[in-house]
Amino acid sequence: MNREQIISKGKEVVRVETEAVQNLIDGIDENFAKTVEHIFNSNGRVVFTGMGKSGLIARKIVATMNSTGTAAIFMHPTDALHGDLGMVRNDDTVILISKSGNTEELLNLVPLFKRIGVSIIGMLGESESKLARDCDLILNVSVKEEACPHDLAPTSSTTASLVMGDALAIALLEMRGFTAEDFAFLHPGGSLGKRLSLKISEIMIGGKDIPIVGDKTSLKDSILEITSKRLGVTCVVNNDGELIGIITDGDLRRLLEKSLDLRNLVASDVMTKKPKTITKEFLASFALQQMEQYNITSLVVVDKEKKPEGIVHLHDLVKLGLQSR
Repeated sequence: MNREQIISKGKEVVRVETEAVQNLIDGIDENFAKTVEHIFNSNGRVVFTGMGKSGLIARKIVATMNSTGTAAIFMHPTDALHGDLGMVRNDDTVILISKSGNTEELLNLVPLFKRIGVSIIGMLGESESKLARDCDLILNVSVKEEACPHDLAPTSSTTASLVMGDALAIALLEMRGFTAEDFAFLHPGGSLGKRLSLKISEIMIGGKDIPIVGDKTSLKDSILEITSKRLGVTCVVNNDGELIGIITDGDLRRLLEKSLDLRNLVASDVMTKKPKTITKEFLASFALQQMEQYNITSLVVVDKEKKPEGIVHLHDLVKLGLQSR
């Protein structure tokens, strides 16, 4: 194959699988609604099972459901026949994934599922198959053709099953009123969870580490404060301790460009007035957005009386992985 043929084949695969997904819209019917309602009203988990590529798709759907508030597990059909069936409870819902609807390993499990008393839902490519006759509900994931030129390797069919699983998970998410905060709670270790849950109060530099000078502090001592605290900035406060400005490394560089006598300058002479501030109740991700919007590297965290109680620095937020990806 030459390069042009390779590109053409890639586009053909995408076309075939796109058509399979488009045709799946007809499979979102009353059975789909009944499946979502049944799972939502159930006290048990959703047990997915499938052989081969269908099993891999089942694992992905399980991961999506668990991360969006619906408890789900994967059970390998062969392992189920050798003891793992014990993980299934009578208030669970079993979803069988099979393109042919005649997968022998799944057919062997059906009588056992019925004995346990679970509801059985088939995510099937053949609605007139043996499995279909034993299922309480059927989710139709049939496709006209696989993207494989021999119509053999599961491609379009696995894509259709995956999309149907996503549709179930998101419909259930909506019914549960699952929020961004709920999602963050289930993803505490990743950057996504941090962006959705980490508050400024948890990451700000506070206490004695806050660089602060009075408005009458000499420029020399203000520079020493900036240098000693190593944040490239210092807050400037009045006699009541209220924030009235900041001095940054940038302010000092711009000052040096001017022909001024620096010896008699004080903090209020060189500070930037009305600096951008934030309160500790905000999400850290919002602080990052503010920094990006105003092209600054630090935000002063103030209390209700406008007194500094912390500093948030851009470098710390980036280290936490809060930047957009």
